[in-house]
Amino acid sequence: MGFGVSSTSPTASKWIGFVTAVWVQAISGNNYTFSNYSDALKTLMALTQLQLNNLSVAKDVGKAFGLLAGIASDRLSTPVILLIGSVEGLIGYGVQWLVVSGRIQPLPYWAMCIFLCMGGNSTTWMNTAILVTCIRNFRKNRGPVSGILKGYVGLSTAIFTDLCSALFADDPAKFLLMLAVVPFVVCLAAVFFLREVPPSSTAAEEKEEVKYFGVVNIIAIVIAVYLLVFDVSAPHGRLFSQVFAAILLILLASPLSLPVYLTIKNYLRSNSNSNGLDVETNPTQPLLSQETHPVEKSRVPAPPAAVNDAVKTPPVIGEDHTIFEAMKTVDFWILFVSFLCGVGTGLAVMNNMGQMGLALGYADVSIFVSLTSIWGFFGRIFSGSVSEYFIKKAGTPRPVWNAASQIIMAVGYIMMAMALPGSLYVGSIVVGICYGVRLAVTVPTASELFGLKYYGLIYNVLIINLPLGSFLFSGLLAGLLYDAEATQTAGGGNTCVGAHCYRLVFIVMAIACVVGFGLDVLLSIRTRALYSKIYAARKAKKTAPSLS
Repeated sequence: MGFGVSSTSPTASKWIGFVTAVWVQAISGNNYTFSNYSDALKTLMALTQLQLNNLSVAKDVGKAFGLLAGIASDRLSTPVILLIGSVEGLIGYGVQWLVVSGRIQPLPYWAMCIFLCMGGNSTTWMNTAILVTCIRNFRKNRGPVSGILKGYVGLSTAIFTDLCSALFADDPAKFLLMLAVVPFVVCLAAVFFLREVPPSSTAAEEKEEVKYFGVVNIIAIVIAVYLLVFDVSAPHGRLFSQVFAAILLILLASPLSLPVYLTIKNYLRSNSNSNGLDVETNPTQPLLSQETHPVEKSRVPAPPAAVNDAVKTPPVIGEDHTIFEAMKTVDFWILFVSFLCGVGTGLAVMNNMGQMGLALGYADVSIFVSLTSIWGFFGRIFSGSVSEYFIKKAGTPRPVWNAASQIIMAVGYIMMAMALPGSLYVGSIVVGICYGVRLAVTVPTASELFGLKYYGLIYNVLIINLPLGSFLFSGLLAGLLYDAEATQTAGGGNTCVGAHCYRLVFIVMAIACVVGFGLDVLLSIRTRALYSKIYAARKAKKTAPSLS
């Protein structure tokens, strides 16, 4: 249960909840912004690159404790989960702001690791509350929901970076203050509107949802293009930057027009119906409709005697799995390891983008952070909708799109290893797109393979790959190989300049992506039957009205 306005129609309340979910996701990608203030931490604390990378790993380790959010999602309400995440983020990033702004002396290294870990963990509570609630509310359009929400997570890095650049001239202390305060305020707003409501129950409602998702997609694309134009047209004057920031905030608020439209539409309809009936709602429908997976519907229930006498059989792919049942399947581990290859290498680039740019002679690396974020958005939002389209049209297994992203990402790493002119621009775009595809496609894939009942916990087990991948590819691989090439500085840190600094790192990550590609192809083959059943069930439902 959440807090809401009882007079709001079910359809409008569902969409105002989705809009607030979009706002939360638009500010919950702060884990990807480390490059914007990492150099300030490195200088202030006189760190080596390995020590700095381990700070970024501590940030990502916070996601490992997302298991707590997953367990809580079945026991606590959405508002409580959001409040926990927002308060934890306020503390984690607030202490980092105190250190970088000079208001307190630098804390011991271990203490900074704890507060970075808290900041990283805060987003797992926000993401769990948002994803679990919205996928249950729009369970028949999981691809678009995942693509839009994960897309805004990708955009959040660019939103924070560009707002800070426009208003505070890239001041790392003020940037950290934004990371602490803004998510806290936005989550407080979401507490009052985001809650679980009945999903669509008819083909007409499902079609209407697709139309509204298209509107939200268009708004998101406009925001992404707007951010991209601002980045490539830099530098800007102060007045221009302030106008940019004001227009950006208006664009971010514009999805609110959708639930406002639905509220007015429903009000006019209720006034025009003299009998007072609302054809869009069903007062007898439970809060969470028991809509089951197509595979579940096709199963013939066993006679009562047989159920009592037989030993409980494990669920098949497509049915609800507990986390322990899921972890006993081969498909779970194929998905887990392939996810590690994609997000682990992508995080290594994001965490080290500042040093990668400096190594290649770029004085301002914020453009690469924004490019990765913006193109990551395009990867997320389009892969969610495109993968959903091909499931409905041809039963194409969703993991196919993960396989495509992995092989393209490998090509991007090879280009970055070659260090040709402009390769960091192209590489940051390619990595952003493919990382976005990987996140947006894996979210609905997990729900389709292992069900929605225990989805919150299964999702948080899968994202253990974020801290694990960060540790393996960023903390160990990138940190150790960079330090091996670097020279010591007078303050006790080190630095490296030249294409050789990260060349071997990129080559190893390209190989990892090829391995991930093979695993995704294997998972696509293994799940063909499942997606064929989903396709057949949706096709049968679509043609049923015409037959009756």
